[in-house]
Amino acid sequence: MINGKKIRLRHAERADLPHFVRWLNTPDTRQYLDAIYPFSQIEEEQWFDNLLKNREAYLNFFVIETLETNEIVGTLGLHEVNQRNRWTELGIMIGDSANQNKGYGSDALRTLLRFAFEELNLNRVQLRVNDDNLRGIHVYKRCGFVHEGTLRQNLWKHGRYHDVHIMAVLRSEWK
Repeated sequence: MINGKKIRLRHAERADLPHFVRWLNTPDTRQYLDAIYPFSQIEEEQWFDNLLKNREAYLNFFVIETLETNEIVGTLGLHEVNQRNRWTELGIMIGDSANQNKGYGSDALRTLLRFAFEELNLNRVQLRVNDDNLRGIHVYKRCGFVHEGTLRQNLWKHGRYHDVHIMAVLRSEWK
């Protein structure tokens, strides 16, 4: 487990899957993810089985749990860790809207950045964020991410194209 100020990051367990299915089937949660279709419990179990087969992917995927109540509030992960060039891409999901605006996401991001830079010895953590995810963009900037570019009209959603922004933080900027 990796502790932050408000949260702890821990590895996912099979018992967590019903939470993931519920979150992924909530349109407000799914709107900022690459997921278009709802997920079934069977699909989530298959995804988890595949995750377990890839040790590196499993070790870099975390459940966000509150320190105060041990409630599971989201997930966070480092995808495509490139050890040679020392960079990775980050993804985060706060599951229930009731757990947004409580600082859990910011604390989870800062905690994962500390892990990425201090433990994994990475130099760069990047992410992609949809142009209409204003809350996410605000949180990412507050955690040190810098806008680096825009993939114009890269996403089709709600009957129109959206831009996708690339943001990153470097180890030298993080310290």
